[in-house]
Amino acid sequence: MVRAAVLSAVGTPLEVTDIDLPEPGPGQVRVRLAAAGVCHSDLSLSNGTLRQPVPAVLGHEGAGTVVSVGEGVEGHAPGDPVVLNWAPSCGECHFCGTLEEPWLCVNANAGTTVPYARTGAGEELYPGLSSAVFAEETVVSSRSLLPLPAGVPLDEAALLGCAALTGYGAVHHSARVRSGESVAVFGVGGVGLAATQSARLAGAGAVIAVDVSPEKEELARAAGASEFVVASETTAKEIRKLTGGHGADVAIECVGRAETIRTAWNSTRRGGRTSVVGIGGKEEQVQFSALEIFHFARTLTGCVYGNCDPARDLPTLAEHIRQGRLDLGALVTERIGLEGIPAAFEAMLAGRGGRALVVFDGQSVAS
Repeated sequence: MVRAAVLSAVGTPLEVTDIDLPEPGPGQVRVRLAAAGVCHSDLSLSNGTLRQPVPAVLGHEGAGTVVSVGEGVEGHAPGDPVVLNWAPSCGECHFCGTLEEPWLCVNANAGTTVPYARTGAGEELYPGLSSAVFAEETVVSSRSLLPLPAGVPLDEAALLGCAALTGYGAVHHSARVRSGESVAVFGVGGVGLAATQSARLAGAGAVIAVDVSPEKEELARAAGASEFVVASETTAKEIRKLTGGHGADVAIECVGRAETIRTAWNSTRRGGRTSVVGIGGKEEQVQFSALEIFHFARTLTGCVYGNCDPARDLPTLAEHIRQGRLDLGALVTERIGLEGIPAAFEAMLAGRGGRALVVFDGQSVAS
């Protein structure tokens, strides 16, 4: 039995309880978690914005140590430090093979609909985004694990599983920020802070952070923002003023609200680029006129998992971390236990803080 935060039904609070976790089957690996980041996607799964079979153990941003491996597993052994990959590519579908876009793999979340454990009462449990890291231990497909490069703290490495890769990829792969360009980052949460650091890493000129909470200015500037704007009806005008009257070259939207997406678009120059990272509900409708699409010649793109190939990008991020160019610890504003996840959800809804990190006893050591 292991302790886990269980979502019994959509829209209900998570309950910390013991669950019965089986030994890994063929192709599976059991992992003892060092830490798990509390991501806005987990909140979206809990409230029904994103679909999730229940009861479930949520959490998809995690790192830990291999406990045991099932039959046929190669490349992982007990004691290995690993990062969870919540969207493992199958390597065979049209997107993985022909297009070489593994972040769009049609089979990435196949494990989400397959029970992986049981409650203490014997009811089947589903793994949130195939990962279920809001627990002391989890069992996942071996394809869901990435070796953790040396020199990265095991607890902070959890952020490599989502926030850091997504923010880095949004800047480097989706928006393709070039040296000297101005970048506006909307939403100073975990992903937004990672995007801000990554914009600096890309050699951006002005990096403008935007958030509804003025208390986040210190966080944003510590991550590399040169300017901070409190979101309001005049946000686009303020960003144009900060960029010589033209607008930002690039906007990275990390909120997922129609209003914010529209403002991000309005904040860019003619020919500017907006990359939407935030996940909104289907009721969030964004409208544009045919004339303005022609006139402004702006580009609006979606961004899934930072358009990253984790196997390719994780070693790159690890090297930036070792060289002091990326700081995972700066994304973390609170370290909590499993019982603190509901409060972390409330903080997200209220627009407070960066990334809350669930840290498990005895696992926060460097790899």
